[in-house]
Amino acid sequence: MGIEILFLLLPVAALSGWWLGRRGRIARYDDSGMELPSDYIKGLNYILNEQQDKAIDLFIQMLDVNSETVETHLALGSLFRRRGEVDRAIRIHQNLIARPTLNKSQRALALFELGQDYMRAGLLDRAESLFGELVDSAPHSEAALRHLVEIYQQEKDWGDAVKAAQRLEQTAGLNLAYMVAHFYCEQAEQALRQGEPSRALKLLRRAMSEDRQCVRASIMEGDIERSAGNYKAALKAYQRIEQQDPEYLPEVIQPMFECYKALQRKDEAIDYFKSLLDKYAGISCMLMLADLIEERDGEQAATEFITGFLKQRPSVRGMDRLIELNMGQASESVRDKLNVLKEVTDQILTNKSVYICQHCGFSGKSLHWQCPSCKHWNTIRPIHGVEGE
Repeated sequence: MGIEILFLLLPVAALSGWWLGRRGRIARYDDSGMELPSDYIKGLNYILNEQQDKAIDLFIQMLDVNSETVETHLALGSLFRRRGEVDRAIRIHQNLIARPTLNKSQRALALFELGQDYMRAGLLDRAESLFGELVDSAPHSEAALRHLVEIYQQEKDWGDAVKAAQRLEQTAGLNLAYMVAHFYCEQAEQALRQGEPSRALKLLRRAMSEDRQCVRASIMEGDIERSAGNYKAALKAYQRIEQQDPEYLPEVIQPMFECYKALQRKDEAIDYFKSLLDKYAGISCMLMLADLIEERDGEQAATEFITGFLKQRPSVRGMDRLIELNMGQASESVRDKLNVLKEVTDQILTNKSVYICQHCGFSGKSLHWQCPSCKHWNTIRPIHGVEGE
């Protein structure tokens, strides 16, 4: 560790010697050489004795803060932060800010660097305070707002996240409506946990006013209305998803069926799901239709329906359901063989991810509206193909 710090601080020490030489504080013994400052030798001894903190303090003292050395301090602090030594980065930037010789722009830059140090250290309240100072300070306003949006998301302070994101839109000329809509949805989730479905619906309407394509708001609205027994309103919300993003229809196939069933409109459900299947050929929709056909027309009709679909579009989920149906009609010897196939399809489906992030590749079995890995919104989608939707 000492050798790493030595190489890290040698440029600083060299610059210190050069600066002190400019000011006439280095004595010359002859025409060809210079004596190193005693503090420099002392600092090297600290490093060699594994006393890095004392070495850093000493080199900071040697490197006077003025218009020509501010950038050196900032670079050294940033280097420590990138190395993960955030405490040292904080000390350097705090030392810099405390100097009265900084001009306005230099102080703003130092505050911005210190704010990033605090974020890296997890001191979000301190980082928030510093970035709050900088939102009106060009050229840091856009970056400060970006960091504030990130902080409010980590703190789950969705109200302030909405304000910061909307201000960032105005400052940077960005379209963040999709993100703001999710912030309103997060507030709606909080309202539901507090037993306030009416307030949640109001927040979801605000989400839709920000982004008419917000699938999450439609799903949540449908779930709230269905829980309240308002099945027509729930169906309307769920069916809106077809125009917003049909990839997410599998999320609401089962809830839609429950609404149709409660309204005693199963035949209408069959017609609607057939229309969806003709347009999008989704496995979830096909399996729902198979269940409805089995209930109305029997196992043989459901088996023929699934078989016809699988000829056009192979699917592990479809094959798994077809095996189940055939097991009920098979002889004991055939059933044993089908059991083997069922174990294979079960194993494939058990280990298979259902969703994937289009941005970073994170995959999992649960739908996240914000990717747990890259933190992007609206990037996780159902996986398609033989083993997917």
